[in-house]
Amino acid sequence: MAESTAVSRQIVSRGLSLICTMMMLTASCTPSSFGTDGIMVPLPTISPSAGVEGARHIVQSFLEAWQNEDYDRMYSLVTRVSRDAVTRDEFEKKYRDAAQNLGYEGLEGSILSMLPSGMSAQVAVHVLYRTTVFGKMERDLIMNLTTEDDDWRIQWEDGLIMPELHGGNWLTSEYTSSGRGDIYDRNGIPIAAQVNAMAIGIKPADLLKPQEGNLLLALSKLTGRPSDSIKRQIDENRDALYIPISEVTAQAAQQMSDELSLLHGLVMTPYNGRLYFDEGAAPHAVGYLLKISPEEIEDYRRKGYSGEEKVGVSGLEAWAEEQLAGHPGGTVYLRDAKGNILTRLAQADSKAPQFMHTTLDKDLQIQSQRAMEGYRGAVVVMERDTGRILSLVSAPGYDANLFETASYNSSFQLNEALNDPERKLLNRATQSAYPMGSIFKIVTMVTALESGYYRSNTIYDCGYRFTELPGVTLYDWTYTYQKSPSGKIDLVTGLVRSCNPYFWHIGLDLFQKGEANDMVTHAEKFGLGRKTGIRELEEVAGQVLEPKSEGDAVQLSIGQGSMLATPLQVAVMISAIGNGGNLYRPYIMSKFTSADGEEILSTSPEVLSKLDERPQIMDVIRTGMRRVITDEKGTAQAALAGIQVPIYGKTGTAEGASDEPHSWFAGYTDGAKETNKPDITIVVIAENAGEGSLVAAPIFRRIVEIYYNGRPSKLLPWESSLYTRRDPTPTPAVTETDVLPLVTETP
Repeated sequence: MAESTAVSRQIVSRGLSLICTMMMLTASCTPSSFGTDGIMVPLPTISPSAGVEGARHIVQSFLEAWQNEDYDRMYSLVTRVSRDAVTRDEFEKKYRDAAQNLGYEGLEGSILSMLPSGMSAQVAVHVLYRTTVFGKMERDLIMNLTTEDDDWRIQWEDGLIMPELHGGNWLTSEYTSSGRGDIYDRNGIPIAAQVNAMAIGIKPADLLKPQEGNLLLALSKLTGRPSDSIKRQIDENRDALYIPISEVTAQAAQQMSDELSLLHGLVMTPYNGRLYFDEGAAPHAVGYLLKISPEEIEDYRRKGYSGEEKVGVSGLEAWAEEQLAGHPGGTVYLRDAKGNILTRLAQADSKAPQFMHTTLDKDLQIQSQRAMEGYRGAVVVMERDTGRILSLVSAPGYDANLFETASYNSSFQLNEALNDPERKLLNRATQSAYPMGSIFKIVTMVTALESGYYRSNTIYDCGYRFTELPGVTLYDWTYTYQKSPSGKIDLVTGLVRSCNPYFWHIGLDLFQKGEANDMVTHAEKFGLGRKTGIRELEEVAGQVLEPKSEGDAVQLSIGQGSMLATPLQVAVMISAIGNGGNLYRPYIMSKFTSADGEEILSTSPEVLSKLDERPQIMDVIRTGMRRVITDEKGTAQAALAGIQVPIYGKTGTAEGASDEPHSWFAGYTDGAKETNKPDITIVVIAENAGEGSLVAAPIFRRIVEIYYNGRPSKLLPWESSLYTRRDPTPTPAVTETDVLPLVTETP
């Protein structure tokens, strides 16, 4: 460092000496000079633009353009002779190469002094380079200016990038990294880590039929996958040369080496890399790594990366890249034109990566993922009173190990995953917005009660037909499925029975009274139509639009039409109902620690807003949500009967673009005192799967059982055994449909 500083000082010293000499010469002269014959000769006239302020303006413009990396502007401010010596592209490349090797994020430049002398000038400039790896570096530069076309221009040379680069010298750098931090669940169980691993696969041609039973059992024990799932994969790919099965730690494979070595057709390929345990728990939340793309290489080199690393491109891996990757170290060398090292310009040691501890419960996450197998959709499990996310599922899922190119299995599966028509990489929990269906009836009910036009005991005759829209007849779900109509019911029972005509009536009535926009206002209070504020994941805001017509208001009242919400938004809304009105910021990062466990940074629950609905109204809502489960006519009574912990919830069946509706269930528990476990909110949506009570509600039950008991107590309706489907798709039964085709004539 001392050597480089000396080089810089020599260059600057020579420049400043020149300025001082010129100052003395200028002081001894008058505005005119004498010719050889003693006759006074006028100096050339300088236009106003070429005066002292003009020179200052040109230098200042050059520095500002440099700060903004506006190389076109910079190049336009240098002399023609300079431009003849270096092309525009070469000019930019020199600056970019220096920026990459120094790893600077930006710079600040200021003028120290100026010395004009007729048609030329010298300007001393101070430059502060802010670098990612080496901190601040400061240099003084000398800029020589001359007039050209009645304006000042800079006589450019390499030393104006950095004094040490004068004469064709150049920079090279070597960067070092100290690895990547691991990601853990809330109990300290690893989710992702840098390890020695094994890619596990099968060569079908080498399998021995008598061994297949033992092979399946061994692979299930090794990978954690159900043996039925592995058998199905093998049976469907018997003609393949190789079937990728899973990835495990080398240690786990070694512990079973005696057993595994006897199995024909089993292929185990070692590698070192990022391992996402158990085929990737919460892949849409955790994310994955990729090699730095050519388009991004310059940006990452400026951050101190060598360019050979893999970096986070989604989920927590991307959001916490700075912490998980640690702080790179490195050395910058000054070389002469022949490539010889002149000096070490700067050096810094790398800093250890941080380890992330999440709020996720790995076991709950994996079992939630398995419960959603065979469906598209999402699950969110969140602590009701904190916003901590325990499980976040987007189905269909993917194995993040596919993106670890060091794994032999990656080459067989990655292209398929990237081009999958099911869009497996999309995080449906935060990036897909759906019509809420009957869950939105909660908002409509709050609006009705707050309006003063309705009470909890207001009676409405919920029949088969709704004929209040002129020329249109709508039908309740009881008509379609030949069930008895609900008849005369109060508002709470309307929620319990999910009576469409009652809520259609409310939407139409409020619109006719000029108060339909209140549904939008109350929806926004519940957090709908805006992002939840989760920091770690990308999300969409959904929408709740002002109804422009009676038909719009009728549709909005039951969560259809143009209204859209993400499963995470619904989880925040349902949590607020259960916790007394607090809308928490959802979060996944619990804390960052050093490798030895010392806490560096932690996250605490944060209330972003509070419901201002009257407490007695929210009590009525909770009463209705409880009766959805406990009332013999409640839409979720059959699915959730027998659960010991109190459940409050709402079914939803929402029409989408497909013939089959989306299946929703959203609810929360209220048993913290009895169970000594935090209450949770669970939201389940299964796209185009049918009735909320028959698909989403049973999955909701499965998750409740796992959370409180550690294991399921009953099979899902479509299972023949735990996590094994009886049929490719479950046979839907009938309870509720939110929106039916409009009929212009009464049949």
